[in-house]
Amino acid sequence: MTEPSKMEPDEYQQSHLSRSVRRPARRRLYVIAAACLTAAAVIAVVAASWLGTRASIIKDELQATIDLIPVLKGSISGDKPQEAIAAANQLRAHAAAAREASGDPLWTLAASAPWVGANFGAISEVARSADDVASLGVVPLVKVYESLDWGSLLPSSSGTNLDPIQDASPSISTAAHAVRASAERLYRIDASNLWPQVAEPLKRAREQLREVTGALDASANAAQIAPSMLGADGERNYLLMIQNNAEARASGGIPGALAVLQLDNGKLTLGAQSSAGDVGVMSPVVPVDAEQQQIYSTRLGKYMQDVNLTPDFPTAASTAQAMWEKKSGQRVDGVISMDPISLGYVLDATGPVEITEPELLALASRGLPTQLSGKNVVPTLLSDVYAKIPVPKYQDAYFAGVAKEIFGALSTGAHGDAKGLIDGISHGTSEGRILLWSAAAQEQSVLAKYPLSGSIAGPSVAPAQFGVYFNDGTGAKMDYHVKRTVQLVKQCSVGGYEQTSVRITSTNTAPADAATSLPAYVTGAGAFGVPAGSVRTNVIAYGPVQANVETASVDGKKADFNAQRHANRPVGTVTVTLAPGQSSTVELTFGKIVQHTEPNVVVTPTVQPVKDVKLATEEAVCNQ
Repeated sequence: MTEPSKMEPDEYQQSHLSRSVRRPARRRLYVIAAACLTAAAVIAVVAASWLGTRASIIKDELQATIDLIPVLKGSISGDKPQEAIAAANQLRAHAAAAREASGDPLWTLAASAPWVGANFGAISEVARSADDVASLGVVPLVKVYESLDWGSLLPSSSGTNLDPIQDASPSISTAAHAVRASAERLYRIDASNLWPQVAEPLKRAREQLREVTGALDASANAAQIAPSMLGADGERNYLLMIQNNAEARASGGIPGALAVLQLDNGKLTLGAQSSAGDVGVMSPVVPVDAEQQQIYSTRLGKYMQDVNLTPDFPTAASTAQAMWEKKSGQRVDGVISMDPISLGYVLDATGPVEITEPELLALASRGLPTQLSGKNVVPTLLSDVYAKIPVPKYQDAYFAGVAKEIFGALSTGAHGDAKGLIDGISHGTSEGRILLWSAAAQEQSVLAKYPLSGSIAGPSVAPAQFGVYFNDGTGAKMDYHVKRTVQLVKQCSVGGYEQTSVRITSTNTAPADAATSLPAYVTGAGAFGVPAGSVRTNVIAYGPVQANVETASVDGKKADFNAQRHANRPVGTVTVTLAPGQSSTVELTFGKIVQHTEPNVVVTPTVQPVKDVKLATEEAVCNQ
């Protein structure tokens, strides 16, 4: 066995010294490492605290901007431009503070970190978008609003000053572009892995920006085409159709009174007046596409009273234009449609209109008012006129005279609350009671983006949109006495496809003795095979593009129905006849629906407020 080596004294001393030196060094390294770790922890805590402070600032500032929105809206709707500007400036200051906080170097560094960085980046983008919307959208638009004189934008005997609209157009277009760019940035963010407390505000910001973008785009488009449509580039002539809701048609009611509105640089005058009956029978008929002719018959192109059996207003309007030209020799540049309810909204703003025409006063002397207001114009035009004036020719004359008085008051600038008048027209438009078509292709391409066009296909139609329309089959004026509700019912999906039923309930509220107590012109007196006092209606339902209409029932019992297609949308039609006091519920079910967005429904505007007709969507209980 080898003996252990023996260390010399000098070697032993050196080894012992080396170990003695290494121990303090190691201890110092431990101390330094501990200090570094402590420093790192302190830095992390400070950084977290700093980021928390930044987050709190961003949250508070963005909340402040949200709180100012109703203040801003109230100032604008209350016609208080100075208060609106003050609110807009405060909103911009809060949005800028939120953006500044999110631009902090530490926040920017955190946004680049793995896993959690996307959350910081999303918050930064929301703050940036809020600042862009405030500074590039809200503030410039509020300044435009301040510069507008609402009264000068409305028709008058001396013309309308269209310069403010034309001057505002570039600012509105720029604001729309800026807000749209912000919305697009937010929609590019992948929210699938974000924290809930970040994903939810992002979702709300997207929704709000979508609404703002839509409103700004509409304003920009209006500023683009409104001057020319108001006659800035030369006189424009529009055929005005007053639809009578007492006899239902898909877009509202049978066309009754007709007139030509002339607009020359904003100056409004009422031209030739007539009625749908005076236009007569078209022979040969005005051509209409085969699809719609199959659904609604050749009557679409034969009678002015039936041009709007189709719910597609561009078709109805272009057909009416052709009929008017053929009858009168005058070509019009577009068609405007209104109903008595929307005339009531106008009168709410203008104030009552006095009847001054001697012929009209003579007709009114039979028991009709000589002063028309927003409160009495609907029952007067849709009911009382038939009870007091039994001769259809004089009924038409009364309708035409009332239209002349109302638009005469507008043309002289007697429009009371100017902004209220704009609100009234907007109200009528939102309910589908005011529709507009232009014969100029470029203008119509802009109008087609919005419900104002009354289109059943194209960019104005939501992906999962349904439509419920009513066409009178009585040949009379009984729809004044019919109350209706429309409700969508989301059924359980089948084979991965959505299914939705459209439930339509109608009630004939006419008195039990309607056959004798109501005028024969109102009941139809059985002339078209419908007993006097009863109401016959063709109930028409449209589904979304590519879907199918599969079943129909009436009062819970399977019923026959006509299934057709219009613009690749399924169309189902059921005919219902109601005696006085009778109710009936039609239900049509649509399947193979490929759209997975929330459904909505558009309805024929009737005598009732649209909000009372459309009920909240119901959802069926499905087994998972």
